[in-house]
Amino acid sequence: MACGTIKTLFTSHKVGSASCHWSATAKTRRPGRDSVAICGARVIDGNTNTVNSTTTVKEVPLATSPFILSGSLMSRTLRPETHDDQERAVIGNGKFGRFGGKFVPETLMASLNDLEAEFRSVLHDAQFQVELETALRDYVGRETPLYLAERLTEHYKGSSGEGPEIYLKREDLTHGGAHKMNNAIAQAMIARRMGRASVVAATGTGQHGVATTAACAKLSLECKIFMGTKDVEKQSSNVLLMKLLGAQVKTVEGNFKDASSEAMRNWANNLETSYYLPGTVVGPHPCPSMVREFQSVIGKETRKQAMEKWGRKPDVLVACVGSGSNALGLFHEFIGDEDVRLIGVEGAGMGLDSGPHSATLARGEMGVYHGAMSYLLQDSDGQILGPHSIGVGLEGIFPALEASHALAYLNKLCPTLPNGTKVVVNCSGRGDKDAAIVFNSSL
Repeated sequence: MACGTIKTLFTSHKVGSASCHWSATAKTRRPGRDSVAICGARVIDGNTNTVNSTTTVKEVPLATSPFILSGSLMSRTLRPETHDDQERAVIGNGKFGRFGGKFVPETLMASLNDLEAEFRSVLHDAQFQVELETALRDYVGRETPLYLAERLTEHYKGSSGEGPEIYLKREDLTHGGAHKMNNAIAQAMIARRMGRASVVAATGTGQHGVATTAACAKLSLECKIFMGTKDVEKQSSNVLLMKLLGAQVKTVEGNFKDASSEAMRNWANNLETSYYLPGTVVGPHPCPSMVREFQSVIGKETRKQAMEKWGRKPDVLVACVGSGSNALGLFHEFIGDEDVRLIGVEGAGMGLDSGPHSATLARGEMGVYHGAMSYLLQDSDGQILGPHSIGVGLEGIFPALEASHALAYLNKLCPTLPNGTKVVVNCSGRGDKDAAIVFNSSL
């Protein structure tokens, strides 16, 4: 599914023989149902019934979010003390159809159960919710703009002068330069609440590492970040920033998968004093539910801003899919809306048949990854393969490579849309960290 060269208003580069986009296929939301199977990077395009044209996705109910819309800011409301069936399906056992769960050693079970209990508690704690809302507003910089990309919109109108309107949800403008801070500050607050002195995390691009380190600095927590050698080489600016913010950066031979394994191992050896802070919707329960909860502010704001700007919901939402946190953050609010199309875009890298790509949904197989069942890129021995991605830029805004995959998909999407369609793309992070990679790839 490659189309060669992807072009935007200002930049065009060719990546091997393939473009850097791939739309993750999934299921149709049937009338009267507000649920979907979603775990890890599993997101949906409501136009199809299958995954990879053969795998049927089972639906399970999703919990409602603890956010409500009020005034100019997002106001948080407490969950009722009694959990309904929908909430129990997600928070109760962490299973999403065949996916999710706890596939961990028995030694971790008690700590994960304690974490789940604390997670339930903060959802009902008025003081915590007020503190979190204040942190999101004053420290993280929420709410983020829903920005009309006028020149990109004009670019896709064509000779007829008709086409969709393209908006960017500017998560790249948050403190730290990415959506990762939404989750990092909330979980760092939970770590402090649980009496943990230090936080352990793994990072690939460095965005989650920077966000976690900054949150820990604000809350006077020690921070240890694990990062693969390959990522350290590519993301040296973020490594330097983490060190300047006070983190111990531990280099692990390999990539993000190896760094994550080492971070969890370190946490397992220090359960009484440390807190493992995941940045993605993967891992053992309750980790995916927690990340989803704290990232869902993206979609809540998007709904509110759309109503303010044009008086109705968006027609199409587009987000890149790596491990899924930014996509789920945008999509979760709209899963129950039958008339909103949700599109997840994976990185095709050097081509789906080339090996170097990030298309876990398109070409992955089921397996256990860091304590949860998910779709994975694996070799013939069941070992997890490292993903490969490259992206492009757009009008005066330099998005991260991850977000560039979603933007690149507009080339394929926009010609199919009716005039005036409201399209929102999640610009999940800024591209400072990727400047050298993009520049060198264009030589």
